[in-house]
Parts: sequence; structure tokens; C-alpha cells
Amino acid sequence: MRLNDTVRASFQEYRLFWIFSLLLWTKTYVVYQFFFNIPIENTAQAFILLISPISSTLFLFAFSFFFKGNKQKWVLYMLYAAASFILFADAVYYREFTDYLTMPVILQPSNMETLSTSFTSLLEWKDLIILGDVLILPFILWRINATATAASHRRALVTFATAVVVFLFNLSLAETERPELLTRSFDRELLVKNIGTFNFHVYDAMLQTKTSAQKAMADGSELAKIEQYTRQHYAAPNPDYFGKYKGKNVIVVSFESAQNFTHNMKASNGEYITPNLNKLIEESHYWPNYYHTVGQGKTSDAEFSLDNSLYGLPRGAVYFTNADNEYQALPELIKEDNYYSAVFHANNKSFWNRDLMYKNIGVDQFFDEKSYDLGNPEDMTEWGLLDDSFFEQSIPMLEELPEPFYAKFITLTNHFPYTMPSEDYELVPKFETSSTTLNNFPQALAYQDYALGLFIDELKANGMWDDTIFVVYGDHYGISTNHNAAMADLLGKDELTPFDVAKLQQVPFAVHLPGQTSGEVHETIGSHVDMKPTILHLLGIDTSDTVGFGSDLLSEDRTSRAIFRDGTVITEEYVWAQSTCYDASSGEAVEDVSLCGPDSEEAEKILQMNDDLIYSDLLRFKEQTEE
Repeated sequence: MRLNDTVRASFQEYRLFWIFSLLLWTKTYVVYQFFFNIPIENTAQAFILLISPISSTLFLFAFSFFFKGNKQKWVLYMLYAAASFILFADAVYYREFTDYLTMPVILQPSNMETLSTSFTSLLEWKDLIILGDVLILPFILWRINATATAASHRRALVTFATAVVVFLFNLSLAETERPELLTRSFDRELLVKNIGTFNFHVYDAMLQTKTSAQKAMADGSELAKIEQYTRQHYAAPNPDYFGKYKGKNVIVVSFESAQNFTHNMKASNGEYITPNLNKLIEESHYWPNYYHTVGQGKTSDAEFSLDNSLYGLPRGAVYFTNADNEYQALPELIKEDNYYSAVFHANNKSFWNRDLMYKNIGVDQFFDEKSYDLGNPEDMTEWGLLDDSFFEQSIPMLEELPEPFYAKFITLTNHFPYTMPSEDYELVPKFETSSTTLNNFPQALAYQDYALGLFIDELKANGMWDDTIFVVYGDHYGISTNHNAAMADLLGKDELTPFDVAKLQQVPFAVHLPGQTSGEVHETIGSHVDMKPTILHLLGIDTSDTVGFGSDLLSEDRTSRAIFRDGTVITEEYVWAQSTCYDASSGEAVEDVSLCGPDSEEAEKILQMNDDLIYSDLLRFKEQTEE
């Protein structure tokens, strides 16, 4: 009886604390259900998702106990508003990237100006579920005269302790569902599903502190182990291609947001969406089973993998977090063969911190937006210069480069939200699905493809084509998993399984060699980390002493495999995705999950070595040894 009286008295005296706690718990769970696409496989997972907001809610609002009366009321409101804005930011970010905000992403303010237009296109009316009450509550609270006294330190400590106990209970349940949960920081969906979004952000901040200290504490001893691994798994070059194109120019085009599902696809008017890319593929070496492996760094992660044969990081972008590291980057390595390197990109030079990163990895010249006439704003996409004008203006600058050169072109037109400036630029009809984003996609992609065709024609006209290794790669997905229902409808499927989603991460990769007139299709599996050794071996540059996790795609000794940043693994036999093992041929889940065990364990080992290498800046010790 006394316990009931105590509880009743607590609710009466601190009713605003309990009301705000209930509101935030409910709102967070609603966001989980209707804003995030969190797969629930059993009752235990559903229960964990339900209770996961409790610990962070109690812990957050416990700080209000150090205030009394109206001060306590407004402290509660400010904490509630801050939590609501975090949920809102997560929801909007998730809507585009199917991912959760991390500290490295938040600490990239230089990208915000360019992202502002895309941000407004992501807003939806249902966002008022998250922010609506934040706008209304001040008017209600203004009429309430709070009389609560400041709680004793004991009450505050008990609340904090209760929050910790609830969290440990939550974590213990989660560990039964997914052992070693907190060691899988690269799988943010798994973390949010099991410990909740607020606890995830606290954990992420702790990781940020840890990784910041990791570089200072490193002594280089780990580098020897990583070097031993990469040498043991080195794939010797194909003697038929090694050095055959020594001294030739190299042009690499980053094909923005392209995915292979549109390859040879026709729009509703009967026209191919990417006729120029299709033609290039028919005359080039082509890998249909080639995958992007980017993380939160998106295009910059793809660039990083291209130049370094390393994966991006599990959180944020290497271009921001570790731009001053020592690397064995492609632009630096080819200097020994007298190559000049340049990057062309009609965007702000600081976007993704490119200006600093390029200098560090040995890029000789960066042609940013100041090198271009951006013309009439009405003839630009939301992200900048249209690709046809970009390539047209780049040709004279390209012709002035010292030869041989390595030139990288980063396109812009096919970028979310995929809207064109006017109907004059719409070369094919839109898709007809329930997703506006997916419907817009073919028009932006078709224009990017049109620009690629013009660029190739110009290279043929000025005589560069026959003296150039020409590479096109898709940098990352264009359509996120938030549009799975519409994508399934487009592809004639009832729904998309994790296997289907993994396979949709295939992006174009074609290499046209000087003098090549007929194409060759390579069925082996590859990814972004394989570009660097492939290009260097064509130029006759040895990579056996470089540290990287990719292999020459033309090598006969390579392992046919793609590893994603979230731990997904694709091999010729199996696909490991979202803790499910699939038969690679049929796409059906296999009962014996252990069949994917060796591949999954090897992938985690590689990703861990990759992250240790970057966070600890281990390649600086290799530089010191060589000196």
C-alpha cells in the first residue's frame, strides 16, 4: 500500500516528467514503425524495438530533476524538443539514404549549402507527427503553473540508475538475438533496431572519441599483419594485359547514381534509357556483376576506393575524417611513370573536402566550378551544371594537360531528386510507379547518358580516343530501399527480398582499351576496390607491394567477391545479406546459414583491417620504413 501511495505521489508531483517521457517513448516508436524500414523477424525483436526508447528517455529527462517549478517545465520541453529534432533529422536523412546520421556526417557542415535544395524535396506532411507537438506545446505549457520542487539528488540518481538497468536489460535481450552486437558498428540498422536511435547516437559519439584517439595511440605494429594478409591474397596480373597499355592516357568517368537494372532497358516510348552506355559496353571489357561498396561518403567513397583500393569507413566519409592520412593513392603511384593527374568536377571544390584530399593524394590539378561557365541558372540541375555542358567545357582543358595523364570526371546531372530544368531536357518518359523519385530517375539518367555520348564523340574527333584507356563506373545506388515497393512493381516482382536488394547494388563498370573494337563480358564478381589494381596493371605498374583489398579484374587468380560496407557479401555461390544466407543462383534462402559463415567472417576481418588502417593512419609507418 505504501508503495502504491509513493508511486501515486511521484506521478502527481512529477507528472510533467512522466507525460514527456510517455510522449517521447510513443513518438520514437511511431518513427520506428512509419519512418524507418526496420525488419522484424520475430516476437523478441518486436519487443526489443518497443522497449529500446525507454532507457534513453528516462536518462534524458532525469536531468530535469535538478530544477524546480517552471524551470523544470521548460527544461523538460527543451530536452523534448531537442530529442524531437534528432528524430526528425534521422527520419529525413533515412528517407534519402536508408541510413542513420553519425557524428562524422554531422561534422560535415561544408556540404550543407549544396544539400539544401535536396533537403526541401525530402520533406513530407507526415513530418508534422515528429515536430507538430513541439510547435504547440509552448502554448499549453505557458498556461500551466508547475509547482514541482527540485528532486533530491537521490531521486535523480535513482532515475539515472533505472535508465542504465533498463538499457542493460535491453542490451542483454539484443545480444541473445545478435551476439557481439556492439562490435558491428558498420551495421547501423542492426544497432538502431536493437538499442534504439538515441542510444545509437550516444554509442556513435563514443566511437567518434575512440577513433579520434586511435591514431594517436597507434605504433604501426598492426601494419605488418595487414601487409602480410594483402600479400598472401595478391592476385598476379594477367600476362596478356600487364603493361600492354603502358604510357597511354587514362580517363575515368564517375557515372552518378547509375545502377545496372537500367542496362538495355527501354522507356515506355520504346527508346533505350542509356543507348550510349550500352554501345560503349558492347565495345569494351564489361563486368555485369560489379557492385558499389560505398558507405555514408557516397560519391567520395567511390573515388576513395578507386584511387586506394580501400573501402570507405563505417561512419562518415574518409575524405572528411582522414583526409590528412598517408595513402598509396593511384595519382601518387603513377607519378613515377611521369603521369600527370587531374580531376574535373563542376561543383564547389570543398564539397566532400575534395580540395584538401586531392592535394594529399597527389592530384596535380583540380578543375572545380570556378573553371566553368555555369551559364543560365535555369539550365542547371539542382546540383549544378548539366553534364553535356560540363564535358563540352572540359575538352579544351583536357587537351592542355601534359601527357600521359590520368583524368577523372565526376558527373552531376543524375542526382537526387532527378528532376530536369524543363521539358526540353526530358529525353525519355518517366517511369509510372508509386514513387516520384523512381519515376524521375530515367530522365536524369538518360540525359547523363546523352552527355557521355557527346564526350566520347569529342574524344574521337580530337584523336584522343585511340590513345586512351576509357573507364566508366557507377559510383553508388540511385534508388534507395525506401522505394522498394515501387522498384518491385517496376521489375515485375511481388516484393524485394534482401537478396534482390543486394543484387540491385550492381553498377556499370566498363573499360575500353585503345584500339578495341569488340567487347568482352567478364562474369566474375567485382567492386570499387578492384579498379586501382586493374588500371595500374594495364599500365605495367606493379602493385604487389601496395596495401589494398582489391584485385585486378583481369587476373586469372583473383577471388570473385564483393563486400559491402554493411557486411553483405556476394560470391559466386552464396549471398549473405541481412543475416540471411541465399543461394546465388536461385536467390532462395538456404536453411544451413553456416554455408555463408566463412564468407561473412572473412568480410568482417577485411573490413576491420581496412578500418584499422585508416583510423590509425597505418600507412604513415610504411612511409617511414621506406625512408
